[in-house]
Amino acid sequence: MLTLPKAILFDMDGTLTQDTIDFELIRADLGIGPHPILETINAMSAHERERAEAILLKWELKYAHESELNAGCIDLLDWLSGREIRSALITRNTRSSVQTVLAKHGLEFGVQITREDGRFKPHPEPLWLACERLGVTPGDAWMVGDWRYDIEAGNAAGIKSVWLSHGRLPRPFEAEPWLTVKDLCELAAVLQRAKKELV
Repeated sequence: MLTLPKAILFDMDGTLTQDTIDFELIRADLGIGPHPILETINAMSAHERERAEAILLKWELKYAHESELNAGCIDLLDWLSGREIRSALITRNTRSSVQTVLAKHGLEFGVQITREDGRFKPHPEPLWLACERLGVTPGDAWMVGDWRYDIEAGNAAGIKSVWLSHGRLPRPFEAEPWLTVKDLCELAAVLQRAKKELV
């Protein structure tokens, strides 16, 4: 029997919003080749890092302004709120881009963890911080995301990891999710079935 979580931690880009970010274009603008963006920027000298962060912020705000929600997002968040299942948003993005996305789509998250808060996914620390702020234990939460960083972070944090595949099978990374769903609509259906089983 599937047990309802007390909280769900959501990734933003590609999870709540549609996956429209061209990371190859961003890497080309940064001149960093096929390397992880944030990790590469953090390894730069102070002067290089300042320049790179300005370029990255430009792209992040562009995509935030152009963002569109994935199907089922509003209904899922409303369903969770109506059943007092807490939620948080955890992203490798900046707080300014998060605020842009939330304002554009009328979304509210009392707990928002961005890269300004310290370590970022795939490190488990932002997930633990979200659970602490939500007042739940890691074992009572799910981490929902569309990419390896979300699944790796959830697994490392002792949190059930849910991968939104968007039909990308076989899985394009090694980390093993606890649960795979195609999209937010299927995730909502899973939660609704779990709720019925409790009645």
